[in-house]
Amino acid sequence: MKLAGDGKLLRIFLGEQDQIKRKPLYEALILKARELGLAGATVLRGVQGFGAGSRVIHTAKILRLSEDLPIVVEIVDTEANIKTFLPIVDQMIEEVGCGAMVTVEKADIIKYTHGK
Repeated sequence: MKLAGDGKLLRIFLGEQDQIKRKPLYEALILKARELGLAGATVLRGVQGFGAGSRVIHTAKILRLSEDLPIVVEIVDTEANIKTFLPIVDQMIEEVGCGAMVTVEKADIIKYTHGK
């Protein structure tokens, strides 16, 4: 697959403990993106954060181990592919009933290659 030029960056912010069908939500999102043939996805684990519904700051400090650290799922692909994936993301988040934030922004794709 060749991918270059204008694209979109989809970011999904959620909690580490958010689960769907006994699987972490971030993992289910990645698997669904792969199944649908999106270009690629990355999961980032935050060391500290809070969300709209949270009065507590979740942190990875040694003296206070958080059980619900922030997670960010990032997916870069064409605008069409991201738009197709968004309703699926929305449905999965609604099914879990978790606090989440989804953003989309412009991405200039400079190079996209795969290994041998």
